[in-house]
Amino acid sequence: MTISTSNHYLITGGAGFIGSHLSEALLDRGDRVTIIDDLSTGRMANIAPLADRYRRDNGFTFAIDTITNAMVMDRLASECDAILHLAAAVGVRLIVENPVHTIETNILGTQAVLRAAARYRKPLLITSTSEVYGKGTRVPFAEDDDRVLGPTTRSRWSYAESKAIDEFLALAYHKAHALPVVIARLFNTVGPRQTGQYGMVVPRFVQQALAGDALTVYADGQQSRCFCNVGDVVRALIGLIDAATGMDTAVDDTDASVKSEKSPIVGEVFNVGATQEITILELARRILSLTNSDPECVRFVPYADAYEPGFEDMQRRVPDTTKIQRALGWQPRIPLDETLKQVITYARGLPNA
Repeated sequence: MTISTSNHYLITGGAGFIGSHLSEALLDRGDRVTIIDDLSTGRMANIAPLADRYRRDNGFTFAIDTITNAMVMDRLASECDAILHLAAAVGVRLIVENPVHTIETNILGTQAVLRAAARYRKPLLITSTSEVYGKGTRVPFAEDDDRVLGPTTRSRWSYAESKAIDEFLALAYHKAHALPVVIARLFNTVGPRQTGQYGMVVPRFVQQALAGDALTVYADGQQSRCFCNVGDVVRALIGLIDAATGMDTAVDDTDASVKSEKSPIVGEVFNVGATQEITILELARRILSLTNSDPECVRFVPYADAYEPGFEDMQRRVPDTTKIQRALGWQPRIPLDETLKQVITYARGLPNA
């Protein structure tokens, strides 16, 4: 079982969708949390309840600033026990519309975090993305698979490349400076607090369904994805950072045989995601059913109209999660329909729902 030891964690991008859930989970188990977020995509509403519940006993603090502010990052890194780096430019729409911001935020931001972590030798978890696999066709994707990416003339691939550089840089810091780094490649995390503003498909579909609009499905909708509940992802992230800080690595008590095969954590890359595959068209129809909407209320839109001419997408994106199962005993627990119901319930509670 996981050791109950209080630590002080610094979370970059902690006011975002995943970051706020991660902060809440750590606080709930008795840890201290400091967040740094410039609120470019994060929201104060995500962390306001945490401030109300935990600031009184100094369990929770936050700084509204950019991670490239070296003076602020240096101070925050010096005060924490470990760092979880989630701050990044995310979302296909944001990437296509502002590629300079994407590249600079991801690479320069990660470099700043690595420098601060290395200066004080703080364990560091970096969240990466399944996008780094690009157009690979060997499914499911394993951490050591070769990557296939599109041309540099397609801004769509700048996000994948920037996150791959983040991984290379982090592993270089581990090799050159013995920095305790672990990397989590996330596959389509979904749940309450996620916004569809930047192209995330589940909240976008839910918002459209609740508004009585047709769900916009790109291309023919036969491209498939695997959606993992944010609660399951948070368990994996906490398990990985606990292992990097020397705490017990077991996050799932249901499979002792898997846990007995624990593998090294530091200096490694781990896929984190569900393995249940679903086409985007079937996802749309499932959301329409769960919201009691017309099951045929779907509108097909070419990628070129949705984003830009020549836009490329992956047909399938499925993770091989064997490595993290062996290392932590981790696997997703929450079914897709339960996740979709959580997102629908959350969306119905929003002011404009």
